[in-house]
Amino acid sequence: VQLQASGGGLVQAGGSLILSCTASGRTFSSYIMGWFRQTPGKEREFVATISKNGGSTTYADSVKGRFTISRHNADTTAYLQMNNLKPEDTAVYYCAAGLSYSQWHRTYGYWGQGTLVTVSS
Repeated sequence: VQLQASGGGLVQAGGSLILSCTASGRTFSSYIMGWFRQTPGKEREFVATISKNGGSTTYADSVKGRFTISRHNADTTAYLQMNNLKPEDTAVYYCAAGLSYSQWHRTYGYWGQGTLVTVSS
């Protein structure tokens, strides 16, 4: 599966953005979808994950209550709604697809190209 992430940009603290991750192929519903983020010099950090049918979601403590992960299998797209953004949310955000419901980035075998989110104070 090939993934294409989009929706990043520059936003003021307290603002909102929605990231999209569109997958190619007909097997989108077979994959767990996850969002991760990375800043220079740091390891890729888990943000959120969603089960194949969207019935289960898990979030990093740092984004819980502010971010919402969702998916629409018919459109082969996953989303990350980000509200009340903070400067510390600034990072390159990556979507990923895998077969295990996990917060560990190495369990995801397919990655999008990343989209930059910058939150100004």
